[in-house]
Amino acid sequence: VQLVESGGGLVQPGGSLRLSCTASGLTFDAYAIGWFRQAPGKEREGVACISNMDKGTYYVDSVKGRFTVSSDIARNTVYLQMNSLKPQDTAVYYCAAVAILIDGYSCSVGDEYPHWGQGTQVTVSS
Repeated sequence: VQLVESGGGLVQPGGSLRLSCTASGLTFDAYAIGWFRQAPGKEREGVACISNMDKGTYYVDSVKGRFTVSSDIARNTVYLQMNSLKPQDTAVYYCAAVAILIDGYSCSVGDEYPHWGQGTQVTVSS
């Protein structure tokens, strides 16, 4: 399994970025994809996730209404659209994948994700 993130960069406060996570080596629609971030000196934080089986999503409170996670099954790609970015959103963003093993699964950033990408830097600064 390989996950590759892209789309990070430098953006001013209030701006937008769209991150992509492209997966290979797995049955994409049988996996949930989570987005996580880690700022310097801080623990890794779960941000959002999506179940590729039923497109159910989850967002941590700090990004609700600003971030949107979506999935393109045909492209084996999950996107994280980030709007109204704040300096505190600055971090390395990672995507991760976990197989969906039960019916009715709801994704959670608290699950154990065995497959991880290499990360992409997002810097929000004026």
